[in-house]
Amino acid sequence: MNGKLVTLIGGGGFLGRYVAQELLAAGARVRIAQRDPRQALFLKPQGGLGQTQFAAVDVTRPESVARAIQGSDAVVNLVGILSGDFDAVQVRGARHIAEAAAAASVDTLVHLSALGADAESPSTYGRTKAEGEAAVRAAFPGATILRPSLMFGREDQFVNRFAGMIASAPVVPVLRAGVKFQPLYVVDAAQAVVRALAEPAGFAGKVFELGGPDVITMGGLIRWIAGAIGRDPTIIELPDFAGAAIATFGFLPLAPITRDQWLMLLRDNVVTAGGSGLAAFGIEPTPLAAVAPGWLVRYRRQGRFGVRAEAA
Repeated sequence: MNGKLVTLIGGGGFLGRYVAQELLAAGARVRIAQRDPRQALFLKPQGGLGQTQFAAVDVTRPESVARAIQGSDAVVNLVGILSGDFDAVQVRGARHIAEAAAAASVDTLVHLSALGADAESPSTYGRTKAEGEAAVRAAFPGATILRPSLMFGREDQFVNRFAGMIASAPVVPVLRAGVKFQPLYVVDAAQAVVRALAEPAGFAGKVFELGGPDVITMGGLIRWIAGAIGRDPTIIELPDFAGAAIATFGFLPLAPITRDQWLMLLRDNVVTAGGSGLAAFGIEPTPLAAVAPGWLVRYRRQGRFGVRAEAA
């Protein structure tokens, strides 16, 4: 990757910042392209002089995408939303990126989809992720498509969100306590992206499902987080009819959930067969318990001081 120009569409987001770090360490030149590039300026000091560029892009506008991609050796589409106009961003936006990459004769395209992408999905998110994959494949047949599970990391809105709930409330309601997840460490996902870029011959035109080493239920995850931050709340597993009502009317304090997110929870979020696709990239998946306690400590009553007192 040394000296190559890689454009990260949505590069200032949760996964994007880790992909940028991996690329900068590998000697690549990185162009961070997103709607407001100022929100990604924190990445600039992580590269050498002139190694990082920034560009404004709106994936719903083809001319904007074409300008951002111009001159790139490789492109990574990291754009995704959990609410809003899914079709505009996850289908048409994905198509615009793939078409622009093909028109610019870009060597490699990596498209980030999601585990659970399915044209028959009951959720608009899952359905448009599948339609986005199809649009990318039609415009850029050699694209590598990665389907990560829910990702965790220091800045995530997944584990941290639940930890904040548990730390602030004596009673924690749990929706779909039995649904299964295979949480993926964001650094592992970033490394998979970079290896797909570095060795396109081995990964081009293929789809990889990426999951972590552990399969855990929603209820099990909540209980694990509670133990990790030294809390003992009352955990109430809500029946599905209550969860459906909450999703419809949105009245649950501290845990807003949309109707579409509820529909996503109706299905397990695990790799379909053969274990994690990380093995194809030579990556050993990182367990949640191996890294999360390092940042979850801030949700303990006395923070790091509480950990030391317990050890003593």
